[in-house]
Amino acid sequence: MLGYVNMREALLWVQTRTAAEVYFEYWDTAAPAQKFATDRVKTEKNTGFTAKCIADRLEPGTAYGYQLYIDRKKIKLPYPATFRTQPLWQWRTDPPPFSLATGSCAYINEEAYDRPGTPYGSDYPIFRSIRDQKPDLMLWLGDNTYYREPDWPSRSGMLHRYTHTRSIPDLQELLATSHHYAIWDDHDFGPNDADGSWVHKDLAWEIFRAFWGNPTFGVNGQKGCTTWFQYADVDFFLLDNRYFRTPDACTSCERTMLGKEQIDWFLSALSASWAPFKIVALGNQFITSNEHDETYARYYRAERDTILARIERENIKGVIFLTGDRHFTELSALKNARGNWVYDLTTSPFTAGVNNRGLTEENAYRVAGTLAVQHNFSVLRFSGPRKNRQLNISVYSAEGKELWSRTIAEDQNWEIRK
Repeated sequence: MLGYVNMREALLWVQTRTAAEVYFEYWDTAAPAQKFATDRVKTEKNTGFTAKCIADRLEPGTAYGYQLYIDRKKIKLPYPATFRTQPLWQWRTDPPPFSLATGSCAYINEEAYDRPGTPYGSDYPIFRSIRDQKPDLMLWLGDNTYYREPDWPSRSGMLHRYTHTRSIPDLQELLATSHHYAIWDDHDFGPNDADGSWVHKDLAWEIFRAFWGNPTFGVNGQKGCTTWFQYADVDFFLLDNRYFRTPDACTSCERTMLGKEQIDWFLSALSASWAPFKIVALGNQFITSNEHDETYARYYRAERDTILARIERENIKGVIFLTGDRHFTELSALKNARGNWVYDLTTSPFTAGVNNRGLTEENAYRVAGTLAVQHNFSVLRFSGPRKNRQLNISVYSAEGKELWSRTIAEDQNWEIRK
C-alpha cells in the first residue's frame, strides 16, 4: 500500500505472512538505471507482520517505480507499482489539478464470524471501480474494517480482522497505486457506537497505526487518529470522533465528540489555513437536521454549534466536511450569517448493508438530487488557476456509473452549480 506522499518522501507499506525482512527499491522512471532503497524493516507478529518503509531520496513532481523485496527476494506484483511525488508549484505555476476518492463502511464477509443469514457485506467490484478512476489520493472515512465479537477484545482478534480485510484481491491494485489516508469510526475502533470509555482504545490505536500510513497519529501529544496534511493547495484536517468521545447515552455528561484539546487545535488550524478548500474528515455526519444514528444533531448539537460559530466569526470560507457512517450518501449545505457555505458530503457505504431509511429520512440541509441509497463512492476533483479554483464532486455506483455530480467554485463564493 502507498501511504502519505509529499515532495521529498513517501511511505510504502507491506504485510507479510510470517516474520521477514522487507525493503523497497525505487527509481525515477525517467532515469531507471539509478536505484535507491528504503531501510530494511523486520516484520513482527505483534504488529501483524506489517512494515512501513520510507522512500526519502525523492524529488518533487517526479514519477517513481518501486519494487518490493521480502527476505531479499524480489516480489513480482500483478499490477503497475508506481507513485508520484507532489510538485513544487508555489511561486512558479498555478496549483496542479488532482483527484481524491473517498467513502466509508467496507464490510468484508467472513462466514465463520458473521451473523447467520444473508451476508451483511456485498461483493467487492467497487474497489476496482475506484481504481478505474485513477485517484491520486484516497481518504477512508471510517468503518474501514468491521471488528466482530471475537475480534475487539484482543490484539489477535483485531490483527485477524485487518489482515482478512486487506487480503481480498479486489483491493490490492487500489492500495498499491493511490496514496491512502484514513480516519476511524466505531467499527474499526471497537464495538458498535464505542466511545472514549472503551477499555481497549489504546490497543485499537496501536493496530490502526500499524495498518495505515498517515503522516502522524494524534496532535499536541494526544493519541488518536487526528492529523493534518496538504496536497497541492488544499488542506486536509483528519479528526478523531471516538478516542475522546463521551458516551452517547450519558445524559448528565457535558457531551463531546472531539474533546476540548482536539477542538481547540482544529479550530486554530482551520483559522490559520489559507487553502481555498479546507477538507475536514469526520466519522459522523456533521451537517444534517436529522437525529437518527450518531449524527451531530442527535447528541452533540452544542459542540457543532460552537464549531459553526467559530467558522462564521472568523469568516472561514471553503470548509467541506467529508463524513461517512450513515449507509447512504448525500450532500448537505448550510449558509451562515456571513454568507459563507459550509458543506458536508456524506459517502456511505462501500460494501456494508445499505440503510433504506435514507429514502424517507428528512434533512433540511440536503442539496436536492444528491441522495444515493446504494453502494457507492465519491471522487473529488480539484482544478483551475490559483484564486479561481473549483471542486467537482461526483458520486459513482459500485459498478462505476456516475449517479450525480456538482461543482463548488471559489469564484462564486463557494456556491454549488450543477
